[in-house]
Amino acid sequence: MRVFITGASGWIGTALSRELIAAGHDVVGLARSAASAEKIRGFGGTAVLGDMSGHDLIVAEAAKADAVAHLAFSLDFAEFEAAVDNEVALLDTIARTLAGSGKAFIAASGTPILAGRFATENDHLDAAGPAGVRGRTARAVLALADRGIRSGLVRMPRSVHGAGDRNGLIAVLVDLARKLGTSAYVGDGRNRWPAVHISDAARLFHLALEQAPAGAVLHAVGEEGVPMRRVAEVIAAKTGLPAGAVDPEQLGVFGDLLGGDQPASAEATRALMDWKPTGPTLLEDLEAGYYTD
Repeated sequence: MRVFITGASGWIGTALSRELIAAGHDVVGLARSAASAEKIRGFGGTAVLGDMSGHDLIVAEAAKADAVAHLAFSLDFAEFEAAVDNEVALLDTIARTLAGSGKAFIAASGTPILAGRFATENDHLDAAGPAGVRGRTARAVLALADRGIRSGLVRMPRSVHGAGDRNGLIAVLVDLARKLGTSAYVGDGRNRWPAVHISDAARLFHLALEQAPAGAVLHAVGEEGVPMRRVAEVIAAKTGLPAGAVDPEQLGVFGDLLGGDQPASAEATRALMDWKPTGPTLLEDLEAGYYTD
């Protein structure tokens, strides 16, 4: 199978590309720079230079592929809505180009943030802020199924962790702790984040590309809810900083995210895809020093 991947040189994209290549698939990755292209070639893929604004290039590569994994994503909150506008426009073009092909188009998304209960695969991304805006892309992806495209979502939890993670939210949290001089949590720290090891996330995405039914919504959740106070305490122990509650307003955009209780379930995903996470837990990876050494 020839798989075209946006975001192929990123954290999840690299893991997925290696997983697919090991299984005998061909990977073509969109690369924004020469360095990204070299990385893609380094793990055995083919690189095409371009970015998310190059709709003609992306659609042409999607048409040549047997399946598409859409992983490119911007964490620039200042440009967030414009990035989503661009993504939705791109998906409209893909809908018209791939209509009736039956090709897989699987996109990464995020697990919903719900008050007081576990998010399931049946819940929608209707939250305020960036998560809600991102929901527009999720709905556009699922709408491709109505056009004869085997589209679906793999929703990622807040932490997709493992050795080598330098830009994920746990890495951001460690950097924040060093800047503040305190390993921070909000309130009593009993609020929870879902998490998954990078190897398990890549394996689920691989399964989705091969066999997920059209319109599938999958949760790449290995741990349903890790208490953020425990995360702060392990970071504190590894860095020598104190752990303590902080005013979320000190943390800007990150305050609401850090303080939110946002557990998520993957029960339906495990049953549908026969997916069983086996990787280390978030606290085990923190204890191993991957984020602090």
